[in-house]
Amino acid sequence: MTTENVPKDTVHQVVIVGSGPAGYTAAIYAARAQLSPILYEGSVTAGGALMNTTEVENFPGFTDGVMGPDLMDSMRQQSARFGTTLVTDDIVQMDLSGTIKTLKDGAGNTLRAKSVVLAMGSAYREIGLENEKRLSGRGVSWCATCDGFFFRDQVIAVVGGGDSAVEEATFLTRFATKVVMIHRRDTLRASKIMVDRALSNPKIEILWNHEVVDVLGAEKMEALSLRNTLNGEIKRHQFTGLFVAIGHSPRSELVVGQVDLDSEGYVLVNDRTTQTNIDGVFACGDLVDHRYRQAITAAGSGCQAALDAEKFLVGH
Repeated sequence: MTTENVPKDTVHQVVIVGSGPAGYTAAIYAARAQLSPILYEGSVTAGGALMNTTEVENFPGFTDGVMGPDLMDSMRQQSARFGTTLVTDDIVQMDLSGTIKTLKDGAGNTLRAKSVVLAMGSAYREIGLENEKRLSGRGVSWCATCDGFFFRDQVIAVVGGGDSAVEEATFLTRFATKVVMIHRRDTLRASKIMVDRALSNPKIEILWNHEVVDVLGAEKMEALSLRNTLNGEIKRHQFTGLFVAIGHSPRSELVVGQVDLDSEGYVLVNDRTTQTNIDGVFACGDLVDHRYRQAITAAGSGCQAALDAEKFLVGH
């Protein structure tokens, strides 16, 4: 739906900013509660990270797995079935102070709402290489839990030096014959227990003082071009998979200075709820989740956000 179809002279019960499993699930629950939610799913990022994922085998209810875009389309249609107004545009500005929240979209429309659900998600940090993006889903991945199974009996690489990189590498040893961690320094940034775990795993090899300068392959990834950070020498190394584990960036820039954030930019919520520090503003999904970052946990928190918003609206 376009922004022209959004009622302008109405104070909406709830506006959901962001889609993906969290946003769409929040919309399903809010719509079934007769809250007539408006969901801004994004002009480019509609559906979230799963739109760039191939087969999802660990989402409950799909015995033979489901393609990421198909799963998001099903959630989207389910939310629409119950009466969600879906808008394929971005919210570009928010004023969350006061009883009535004010939001402005990319087309210049201003919306007013009694409650807001933040579900903008997070983005995997990328190395920043052209071919990294081109070969996404064809050898390049940012999620071992999602895609590790497809690299059974292969030699694969993991880029990164923190705890998440070691976790990814350790998980991937379940499938790969060898996992090579590529790190630009001579020591890992990970905690000691994680470093010990990597060093003691016979299937993990660490390539110190190297960085990825290109991802090679026509239709799928075939190799990496690596630079030695000590002498500048560049060599081709054969790998059939690359997992980028250099962190995530929460998409919280719209609420900086309004909603409380932690040191990494993730939205803080109260206790086990989705309530932020602002009455009537709730947050869910990867925007609040450092730890799990799975479709099922995002969907669960989207459900919680809708239920929290419903309870808030009843009380006000």
